Amino acid sequence: MSPRRNHPRRREAGVTPPPALTDERVRKGIEGVQQWQDGEWMVRSIFGGAAVKTYRCPGCMQEIRPGVAHVVAWPVDGSGDLTDRRHWHTGCWKARDRRGPGIERSRNAPRYG
Repeated sequence: MSPRRNHPRRREAGVTPPPALTDERVRKGIEGVQQWQDGEWMVRSIFGGAAVKTYRCPGCMQEIRPGVAHVVAWPVDGSGDLTDRRHWHTGCWKARDRRGPGIERSRNAPRYG
């Protein structure tokens, strides 16, 4: 059994380091493809200071206020235009397979029935 290392290993020659976290990259967020029951989604994590508008989360129908970290998701097979993108609370996005869809009601609509 070899001893535990408390320092990172040296980078091997030819391995490129991850891209630097620039202001532009922080503003746009970091994105990647995620597989869910309803298909593949392009998901971008938006950091707290990057959001300047208020959005409505489709998972809980609550507002995502400016400055709150959240997730933007759109179908991979779609065009990815602005009409397909949805802003989600990070917790709502992660729990979307376990929860039913949010139902948007008007203020005067009954809650149960």
